[in-house]
Amino acid sequence: MRRTASPISLVILGLGTFLLVLAPLLAWYVKPRAAVNPIDIDTTAVYTGRGSVFDTEKIETVPDQRITVTQRVRGDVADSERSGNAVWDVVTSVDTDKSLPAADPHDALDLNVHRWVLDRKTTEPVHCCEEKPYIQGEAYLKFPFGVQKRSYRWWDNTLGDTVVLRYRGTEKVQGYSGYRFTGSVPPTKTGTRLVPGSIVGQPDRPQVLAEEWYANHGVELVVDRATGRVIYAQTGPRRTLRAPGGKKDAAVLLDAEKIAFTTETQKEAVRQAKRDSGQLRLVGVTAPIGAAVAGFVLAVAGGVLVARGRKGDGTPETSGTPDVPQPTLTK
Repeated sequence: MRRTASPISLVILGLGTFLLVLAPLLAWYVKPRAAVNPIDIDTTAVYTGRGSVFDTEKIETVPDQRITVTQRVRGDVADSERSGNAVWDVVTSVDTDKSLPAADPHDALDLNVHRWVLDRKTTEPVHCCEEKPYIQGEAYLKFPFGVQKRSYRWWDNTLGDTVVLRYRGTEKVQGYSGYRFTGSVPPTKTGTRLVPGSIVGQPDRPQVLAEEWYANHGVELVVDRATGRVIYAQTGPRRTLRAPGGKKDAAVLLDAEKIAFTTETQKEAVRQAKRDSGQLRLVGVTAPIGAAVAGFVLAVAGGVLVARGRKGDGTPETSGTPDVPQPTLTK
């Protein structure tokens, strides 16, 4: 009797073929769609350090003050869904112990509110949705997915321009390895401010349109390679005032050589980086490899079973009825 392939062997063959097709789809189709910037982000980063700040009550710069920078990023889901981009609202406050805890962010030493709109896949700035200011560069708050070992143009909101951050190797933060980037900002005029003339060395003038200058002793970032998330950040801002046309700083508003992520902020950033990079690795590497291996094994096994089931057993076909001798007619 001729054999036919069993249902089980066909199922095994079909499942193996399905997994072989699924493997490249996970790597080339699903992963790129999983690596997108969120629209419902709600995160807070806290930096601390010591430095000099201008005391508006004493009308002088006070040294060796504890400085706390709080940066909260929240996504505008409605605007994000309408535009197809990630619309993030950023509130950054600078405080000393004198203004903390602050019931109102406007009580801070300095407060900056702005909106960043970014492409959800590439992280490049998008200019829409009442974006303010006009942000440029390749990265701000986070790097693109799949960070490379090269220099990046990082947006410095205080400078109002990009800063080149150069790749400096790898570094561990809370036991988690990331790419390290560094850069600095030379003294640069960023605007003007109306102040009493006495602040900039011109006591005979009641009001002066002083020049605002900004520099940065050093920016250092450690970034998760897969997600582009910043797991450690350090900055050294210096903000000063000069008399109109002046060549030297006349008043120091803020000067700190190092303000960095707190330990709690580092731990939370590392936790999120591990979670997100793990999900991307699962979809883009682990699952495709597993599907490919399992699919190959099942396809081979199913093919063998199907071939064996269809192979004849070497006996002739019969009707299933025994031969009965016929009588011979003789005369």
